[in-house]
Parts: sequence; C-alpha cells; structure tokens
Amino acid sequence: MLTVDGSHLEGGGQILRLAVALSAISAEPVTVTRIRQNRKNPGLAPQHIAAVRAVAGASDAECTGLTPGSREISFTPGRIRQADLAIDPGTAGSIPLIVQAWLPVALAAGGSITVSGGTEVPWSPTIDYLEHVFAPVLRRAGASIEITVLDRGYYPRGGGRVRVRVEPSRPAPIAIPEGEGCGIVSSSAGLPAHVVERQATAARDLLNRELDLPCTAVLDPRGGGASVGSSVTAWSGAKGAVALGRRGLPAEEVGRTAARELAGECRSPGTVDVHLADQLLVYLALYGGEYSTHTLSMHAKTAGSLLSEFGYAIRCEKNDIVRFSA
Repeated sequence: MLTVDGSHLEGGGQILRLAVALSAISAEPVTVTRIRQNRKNPGLAPQHIAAVRAVAGASDAECTGLTPGSREISFTPGRIRQADLAIDPGTAGSIPLIVQAWLPVALAAGGSITVSGGTEVPWSPTIDYLEHVFAPVLRRAGASIEITVLDRGYYPRGGGRVRVRVEPSRPAPIAIPEGEGCGIVSSSAGLPAHVVERQATAARDLLNRELDLPCTAVLDPRGGGASVGSSVTAWSGAKGAVALGRRGLPAEEVGRTAARELAGECRSPGTVDVHLADQLLVYLALYGGEYSTHTLSMHAKTAGSLLSEFGYAIRCEKNDIVRFSA
C-alpha cells in the first residue's frame, strides 16, 4: 500500500482528491496521512469526504477514516465500474472539485454523478469554468462529457445541483488549439435580473477595450433556490478567469474582476491558464500530449510530485515559459 503525505507542498484537499483518483486508476491501495495538517481547520471537511466517496463509488473501493476532522484515510480500490451516483456533502462544498476527483476514474467506464453543494464558491473553479474551459480540452481529445446545471448554489448556503454524464472513452493526447473565441457566463441566484446584465456588460466592455476581443455573453439569472449570489466566468480558448459577487460589491466590479484576470492570462505566454495547467496534469499523465503556461504554480508542483509517486512521468521544462508534456 502506498502512503502519501497529505501535508506535502500545497498541502490541501488537492492531494487527497488526486491520490484517491490515482489509486482507483492504478489499482494501488493508498493511505493518505497528515491530511490538511497545516490548514487553519486541519483534517477532512464534508466536501473532501464527498470527493472520496465519489471516487469510491466509481471504483467499488473500501475506505476507512472518512469522518469530519480525520487526518488519515485508507482507500482500497476495486474494479472501476459504470455507476450512477448521487453525492451530497450537506454543505456548500465545491461541486466542481468533487466532479474533478471523480472524472478521470469515470471516463474509464462511463457513468453519471449528481452532486449537490456549491456551483460557485471561493477558492474553486466555477461550474461554468468546468463547462467552458476545462471540459472542452478533454472533449477535443475525444471524451464525451455532458454537464447540466440543475440549480445554482452559492456559499455559504449552497443548494446547487449539477449532473455530469460521461461515456467510456480513451481520449487522444492533450493538445490545445489556438485562436478560439471569447465567452462570458454571468450568473446569479435570488437577485434581480439586472445584476447579471451589469456584470456581463462590464466584463465584455473591458475585454473589448483592452484586448480588442469581442465576447459572446450568456446570462443565467435564477430565482428562488436556497442561496443568494452571483458570478462571472470569462474565457478565451483554454484560458479562463472567474469572479464571485458579494454583498456591497458592485455588479460591474464583479464583471471587471473576471475580465482583468482573463486579460492578464491572455497577455501572458502559454496555451492554458495557470489554474488549468495543474488540473490537466492527471490527463496528460494518462493520455500524453503537451501544453504550456506562464507560471509553475504550487498546485502544479504538488500534482506532478504525486503523479511521480504513482509511477507517472511528467516532463516540465521551465524557462521563459513552463511546458508540460508526457
């Protein structure tokens, strides 16, 4: 059984999620120790438990230690199988991060997952980033991924629901085309419809002014639901950026924040943004390919280190640009 130090490098939930996914894919049992050891609230939170259960459901795994606050778990995978899962952390935990733990395992056999929680929460990609930045890279490689946002859910109340369905597939090597268009999704729940309009207009105007980049905007205002909040996701090709609304922050500033971050990514070298670079590393290890970004992040260092523990070799060349290949 492989033992992984959950406090290594980035030291957050990323290590746990990727460790159990790689365990399932490689059929190598794993113990993860010192989980989130150096965080303000160390150990497992409900969203981490939900991510492990999602991977376990797709791989018929046996787990121990899945209790809130636990700093050690063991994960013994069985056979990867097609399954239709329903996962609810009972909090506003990040739906995209739970899906990202499950996805590389599910692609081997197909299946679906319906996850409750937060579609847009701090320190996480939004569900629109998953749909419009992350998933298209895998779809171009041959993966069949269908993402349906049933309900939006914002921190701290959550209440979002997302269904993801995949078909069994063996994608081709990862390759990033250039020259794709620009898009914006401006979303909200429990707020007046003009909020998403103002967010989108501000984001679109900034991108058009600074990059001469005309963008198509999709507005998704939703009434009712358990939570109140808003977000903007903007992208151009495989570079994306997100911003979340909060009480007292003008809607225009939410849009401009996402647009400024995207403009910075577009001006920087590389074919993917710095966040997508670490999210794609597991697929690069599994399927081969190459891509580049402008900065070697701690998340990418952590993912690369963990992949090597499971026997996957990722090449990282760092000069004026960071190139990943396998």
